[in-house]
Amino acid sequence: MGSADASRARDLSAYSGLATWLDVYDHAQWRAPGATVASIAARGVKTLFLETGNSRQPTDVVRPRQLGRLVDAAHAAGLKVGAWYLPTLIYSPRDLRRVLAAVHFTTPAGGHFDSFALDIEASDVRTVTLRNTRLLALSEALRAAVGNAYPLGAIVPSGVGMERHPKYWPGFPYARLRQSFDVFLPMAYYTYRVKGRAPSARYVMRSVALLRAGAGADVPVHVIGGIANKTGPGEAAGFMDAVARCGPIGYSLYDFPITSSSTWKALASPPPAPASPAACSAPPIP
Repeated sequence: MGSADASRARDLSAYSGLATWLDVYDHAQWRAPGATVASIAARGVKTLFLETGNSRQPTDVVRPRQLGRLVDAAHAAGLKVGAWYLPTLIYSPRDLRRVLAAVHFTTPAGGHFDSFALDIEASDVRTVTLRNTRLLALSEALRAAVGNAYPLGAIVPSGVGMERHPKYWPGFPYARLRQSFDVFLPMAYYTYRVKGRAPSARYVMRSVALLRAGAGADVPVHVIGGIANKTGPGEAAGFMDAVARCGPIGYSLYDFPITSSSTWKALASPPPAPASPAACSAPPIP
């Protein structure tokens, strides 16, 4: 079975519909798992993505007791829960150990994450060829460890950002990564570059179009839009315009504690199906 066929056979529901994010620095939300999950569920969210750690943390899994309570509370509320981890690729054995610690994490109630997504953005390894070698080795080791049935996501840099800054990650290995990952989650953070409805929509559409050009037109996409507290009504409307035109399987903003009520209202309306793949296109962002 080819990588695309295997991807279609896996359960990608953890990446479908509206999602939200918590990182290890959202201390108030970690301290009150029940209230946090109740608030998330009330917004119509289908999946909660939880950061299990990053290279700056002293342990493989950060605050495991609170993490377990968040996972159990989310499952009890009917949510899917995805884990995510940010590697630097400097210490490869540690990166793999921490990734697998997230995949195999077990809550007090015996629960597990429904999927895992690798956050691919660090450029600590300055030589791009070495960075790609380590990234692909980590990705292949992860796929081998979890087996063929487990769904994996790749959180990837914005194609627009890489287009504007070609020295950051030239020749990003989309096609090779698709051999290990089922869903791509582009960080289409329009809030770093543009303001307003139409510019925000163009930024997201361009990001998705560049991703599909590299990874394949049929690649499942969960698009992550701008930073939530920098997203005003115009930007939120533009993001949803892009979601409607590009037809990703899921979408979200980063992250939960800084998303306003008005933005949640904009996100909660399901977008219509796209008219055609050609609807998701935009010229280079100046």
